[in-house]
Amino acid sequence: MHNKIWKLEKGDGPLVATANHDGHEIRPDLKKFLFISEKERLREEDPFTGRWTEMAETRVIGTHSRFEVDLNRPREKAVYLKPEDAWNLKVWNTKLPDEEVEQSLSEYDAFYAEIDKLLSEKKEHYGHFVVFDLHSYNHLRDGQAGIPADPALNPEVNIGTGTMDREYWAPVVDGFINALADFDYLGRRLDVRENIRFRGGNFPRWIHQNFPETGCALAIEFKKFFMNEWTGEPDPIQLEMIRKALISTIPAVLDALNGLKKQT
Repeated sequence: MHNKIWKLEKGDGPLVATANHDGHEIRPDLKKFLFISEKERLREEDPFTGRWTEMAETRVIGTHSRFEVDLNRPREKAVYLKPEDAWNLKVWNTKLPDEEVEQSLSEYDAFYAEIDKLLSEKKEHYGHFVVFDLHSYNHLRDGQAGIPADPALNPEVNIGTGTMDREYWAPVVDGFINALADFDYLGRRLDVRENIRFRGGNFPRWIHQNFPETGCALAIEFKKFFMNEWTGEPDPIQLEMIRKALISTIPAVLDALNGLKKQT
């Protein structure tokens, strides 16, 4: 029997917002094997991304930590067994028992089964759909007082499109990027670039493989400029502005999606 590690809210429309790394919970039977601290776990998770999913009527939010099972990695890499699987962090105090690994993988399988059902319903009702795959990433790996990662290689918003047919989905991708880059973000414009730091993980890859001409998954990674990545404290004003910035992209995305539907 698998443990459900996500929550799903279904609504109308062809837009789905996901925050698969938002969760921080660990199932009770697994806690005794943990070596990594709660604070270290939180640094590598994507806190607050679940709030941004409120911009869509259909939302999927991970409730458990990626250190239990990572829903954005291939199945064979979804459980971090070695430090090199997890930014060289020691996750477990001993070799994780096979039955615990299998339990985590059963959660992974159940998640993908439900997503398959959800997106099949979207395909049936709307023909095409878009998934906003929301994440965040660290840029102060040398410590709170360390030198930030080079901004030239670490945009404020990285749009990963490396797992899709970029030419086919160009109207949707370009509409989203242009709308986000044009948003008035506290008197300035966000630095939005494509495939600089990330090209998209297993989750969007799986969507594009299983729904190649009907599903567009945008892997959207916000650099943690909106929070203190070492203490976990957010800037509530910036959290809300990012949510509004995402909302501002919806008309362009839906217009582009309708244009594709008319061509097919």
